[in-house]
Amino acid sequence: MSTENLPQSPEQPPRKPRVAVVFGGRSSEHGISVVTAGAVLKAVDRTRYDVLPIGITQDGRWALTADDPERMAITDRRTPSVDDLAESTEGGVVLPVDPASREVVYSEPGSVPKALGEVDVVFPVLHGPYGEDGTLQGLLELSGVPYVGSGVLSSAVGQDKEYMKRVFESFGLKVGPYLVIRPREWERDESGARRRIADFAGEHGWPLFVKPARAGSSIGITKVDDFSGLDEAIAEARRHDPKILVEAALRGREIECGVLEFEDGPRASVPAEIPPPDAHAYYDFEAKYIDSTPGVVPAPLTAEETAEVQRLAVAAFDAASCEGLVRADFFLTEDGEFVINEINTMPGFTPISMYPQMWQASGIGYPELVDRLIQAALRRSTGLR
Repeated sequence: MSTENLPQSPEQPPRKPRVAVVFGGRSSEHGISVVTAGAVLKAVDRTRYDVLPIGITQDGRWALTADDPERMAITDRRTPSVDDLAESTEGGVVLPVDPASREVVYSEPGSVPKALGEVDVVFPVLHGPYGEDGTLQGLLELSGVPYVGSGVLSSAVGQDKEYMKRVFESFGLKVGPYLVIRPREWERDESGARRRIADFAGEHGWPLFVKPARAGSSIGITKVDDFSGLDEAIAEARRHDPKILVEAALRGREIECGVLEFEDGPRASVPAEIPPPDAHAYYDFEAKYIDSTPGVVPAPLTAEETAEVQRLAVAAFDAASCEGLVRADFFLTEDGEFVINEINTMPGFTPISMYPQMWQASGIGYPELVDRLIQAALRRSTGLR
């Protein structure tokens, strides 16, 4: 029988890559992660990608959420929550654990699990522990699903400020004076730990900054001007992390620089300067996210200073074996030396955050930045690399 006159089936258009934007999480930075996700969801080019928003509640449930960026903004000085966006209070999203399948499933108690389709890449915009620290990255490696940003080791190093500083020092990067109080030391000998801090203050002077060793967004940090505020500062830091970091104050200018991975390697953005906020003792959570203290982009530096901080930012990226993106934070001291404070492997990523602003000033706008990160993740395999 001839098939010449039979109707031909139209060719199916190629399937668009599917991006799962994962946000929220169990850390104290939950709300900021939701805000970041809203900005990313708004920026993703829907003509090029399908999008699946997945929120992780503060108790760790993976929830299918509304694709509604407008509901993911800070309103009335309050950060949003995944619970406000979840389509169900009981259902959960399950990622595959078989690298041969990228099928995501949604299930509710008493109901047949529902297939949500395959995911080609995950854009994890979680901040802090249980997301930015290598835990989620490890899950995605086991699942064989590519993802935006750094891998397990570099994510863990970027989250733990002690080991971050140790890595930087081993690569010859200058860090400021610090000491670490680990949980066992505090539980075994509180008075001895206090004596160590007192000796540190005697050597480096006041004020000191007491902070959780594995948190971000300036949450849990206290500027301590003398011994009278030390116990309260330690308690606040330990409320977020049983391991605490004590840092000497560095006098100088706060300079930040973005790093983005291109096909030929990492490149640095123009740097930015964070001026001292008028209404805050330092650049704390309120100054960053609620009052939105503006940074200066580009930073008013000499050409030589700009080149040096860009070199150091890329060096920090390489030292921690980072991938995708990093924001590197420095102090430019009064004697003209750059001292690295920390890196963020998933920095604040709203359009008004410093990382996107620095790349905007470098010629890469927010939607293009999002696209570049997704494309880089799609090119990169999971596993040892």
